[in-house]
Amino acid sequence: MLEIIFPQIHKEGIKILTITLIVNFFIFFLSNTLGFVGIILNIWVYYFFRDPDRVPINDNSYLVSPADGKISMITQCKGPKEVGLDSKEFIRVSVFMNVFNCHVNRVPLECSVQEIFYKPGKFINASLDKASEHNERNILKVKSLSGDEFGIVQIAGLVARRIICETEPGNRLGQGERFGIIRFGSRVDLYFDSSYQLLAKVGQSVVAGESLLAKKK
Repeated sequence: MLEIIFPQIHKEGIKILTITLIVNFFIFFLSNTLGFVGIILNIWVYYFFRDPDRVPINDNSYLVSPADGKISMITQCKGPKEVGLDSKEFIRVSVFMNVFNCHVNRVPLECSVQEIFYKPGKFINASLDKASEHNERNILKVKSLSGDEFGIVQIAGLVARRIICETEPGNRLGQGERFGIIRFGSRVDLYFDSSYQLLAKVGQSVVAGESLLAKKK
């Protein structure tokens, strides 16, 4: 029960929460009303950066969601050209994270990180399709143990101003393992080929590391 009420917090959130607590301490000297409003902000910051443990299926024939949130789009398209995946068609599942979702990102299956490409860009609404091409983003190319290649793209949103990637090429990650976080409202796109059967649908709410998006045919 305590883990639900007081979940562990991501290290990125510790410094931001510390700053907001210090600022709010001085605000109380100016106004008790503003101070209590600040407490609500402190609580929101704490829960925004929550980093609960997740229990993946531990079966590489399934792909789990890379992010908490709602599936905003499912399309067929070329893979990200920045990591050499534009020569074939992929199914792209886009998971939109609002400011109340947990923003820690996780890999869909056990894999090795092949390439990482960071691309600066705009900060338009991450729920829009054009955000995949125009927004600031971080692109991971990963390969499963069976040799399948996937694209995972962290996309900054309207108010998101920092994408954090906590892995590097050559690393091997387990299914559902954390690889990064995006601050404040954003999106993660997962690209996989037609050898996987789609299990999810637009509008579905998903949980990073646990919700099943696709299954190997």
